Amino acid sequence: PVLLRDDEDTFKILIATDIHLGYLEKDPVRGNDTFVTFNEILEHAQKNEVDFVLLGGDLFHENKPSRRTVHSCLESLRKYCMGDRPVQFEILSDQAVNFHYSKFPWVNYQDRNLNISIPIFSIHGNHDDPTGTDALCALDILSCAGLLNHFGRSASVEKIDISPILLRKGRTKIALYGLGAIPDERLYRMFVNKKVTMLRPKEDEDSWFNLFVIHQNRSKHGATNYIPEQFLDDFINLVVWGHEHECKIAPFENEQQHFYISQPGSSVVTSLSPGEAVKKHIGLLHVKGKKMKMHKIALETVRTFHMENIVLADHPDLFNPDNPKVTQAIQAFCMEKVELMLDNAERERLANPRQPDKPLIRLRVDYAGGFEPFSIHRFSQKYVDRVANPKDIIHFFRHREQKEKNESDVNFGKLVSRPASEGMTLRVEDLVKQYFQTAEKKVQLSLLTERGMGEAVQEFVDKEEKDAIEELVKFQLEKTQRFLKERRTDAEEEKIDEEVRRFRESRKKNTEEEDEEVREAMTRARAHRSEDAALSDEELMDTGMKSTGDSDDGLPATLTQGRGRARSRARGARGQNSTARGSSRRGRGSTSQESATSSRTYKPVSMPAKNMSIMDGRPSICP
Repeated sequence: PVLLRDDEDTFKILIATDIHLGYLEKDPVRGNDTFVTFNEILEHAQKNEVDFVLLGGDLFHENKPSRRTVHSCLESLRKYCMGDRPVQFEILSDQAVNFHYSKFPWVNYQDRNLNISIPIFSIHGNHDDPTGTDALCALDILSCAGLLNHFGRSASVEKIDISPILLRKGRTKIALYGLGAIPDERLYRMFVNKKVTMLRPKEDEDSWFNLFVIHQNRSKHGATNYIPEQFLDDFINLVVWGHEHECKIAPFENEQQHFYISQPGSSVVTSLSPGEAVKKHIGLLHVKGKKMKMHKIALETVRTFHMENIVLADHPDLFNPDNPKVTQAIQAFCMEKVELMLDNAERERLANPRQPDKPLIRLRVDYAGGFEPFSIHRFSQKYVDRVANPKDIIHFFRHREQKEKNESDVNFGKLVSRPASEGMTLRVEDLVKQYFQTAEKKVQLSLLTERGMGEAVQEFVDKEEKDAIEELVKFQLEKTQRFLKERRTDAEEEKIDEEVRRFRESRKKNTEEEDEEVREAMTRARAHRSEDAALSDEELMDTGMKSTGDSDDGLPATLTQGRGRARSRARGARGQNSTARGSSRRGRGSTSQESATSSRTYKPVSMPAKNMSIMDGRPSICP
């Protein structure tokens, strides 16, 4: 990073990630936090007259945000991002490729019907990723409305080609790469198998500043449940890493690949963990030629969060577990610590009047060593009017004690697992796998695989695909039936059980085939949901009723293409020469996007009979 002056060759880019609009929106104290901070972020963009805003995913906290959340977001974007200020950079790449999934495949500020002063470019995160029959996400609504440019969406789950958006301002050229959130294990495997390619400009490829925005696990959460930095190409100049909530926005050089990484972190506290206690910032990035400078901007409207740890065993002079009044002494000690944190929070708030009144307080108490926890509920009642999170101020835990090498049996009484909010996130599929690994033999899966069932349960929980589990069971049952028929297995239960077991083990080893099974089952579930929605609509029409539901599936799916080539003289391309503006609009009138969109529509699949067995004509051996 070097000192750069603002001029006609310098890009100014506001960088933020993980805004999580709508988080705890129904909380009477914290419900407006995300909306207020989002407005502050856009205020900084407007005040600093940035060329564009770059978001690193998870703009929304929920996959299907509420009306209030979407309305608040639209209100903020319209207030701060529309206006008469000219946009000073141009797009050189083929926008029909950059925005191939959109019915309006061009950047919003070049649309003659819109008056955009601050363009926003954003990838999707794991919270607001595309789902449903048409694979739409909340960002697609904003993109269709012309308020945001959604990019970095992969068209294939087998191979990923990342094509950059090529930007030019004066003599500075930026190749903007983006990759929306993908399940970490899948993306890890694709990197290992060389299935991820970052395309580079053919002309003067060394003259571009290569900026890559990604939304994945950066810290290791398992053997393949993260993306190692060395997987990324070494020609990149700066990586903006979303998803990780701890603010490490100052660019840090990867010594192996020699690119810089900036981790802006979240703009709201979503878990009471140490990483969230770090001061929240956004970044103002200056790029001129191949040089850059990152100026971090502290967010003033973020609710302050203070956290402290206590180990009772470290205070033998204060606490004796044999003392009958030791619990009262511990409670008094904790109250002193909380009061001290409240005093610090109040001093911090007085220095920043924009900060919310009630802080977030977390006191983690390690009570290992024979101590007993006191009533958290009664303790919390004392701070209802002073703290934003009174119900979870205190967190009692016992430090995990190491098992001795010569010990044959594990004392489970000494092992206390940490909750998800205190460390790595516990995922649904991990819970399913853990359950079947520890379950009794009689309830173990004999036909389905733990991995497939875990993925189906995750779709059911996270994406509200109510038919996901049923369709996975049906699909794997059909596949096993075909296998047994091809093998011409004798109709003896022992032989059938053995063949099913072998077939199941072979599928578990072939992870790519298993992924394909899950995708096919999810396609069926979505098609089934679409059929149900269509039938429901027909019934409503027949009875003369009007649907007033809140579901996104009830909305009209037709989008108009617009005026085609009539847009070539776009008012939004202010400050650009007509040749450059015209060249950046290739593919607007093309019908290829329509065919690409229609190819993503899943056709209804014929469903098997309800009562199914492994072999036709004999009772089911499935539990």
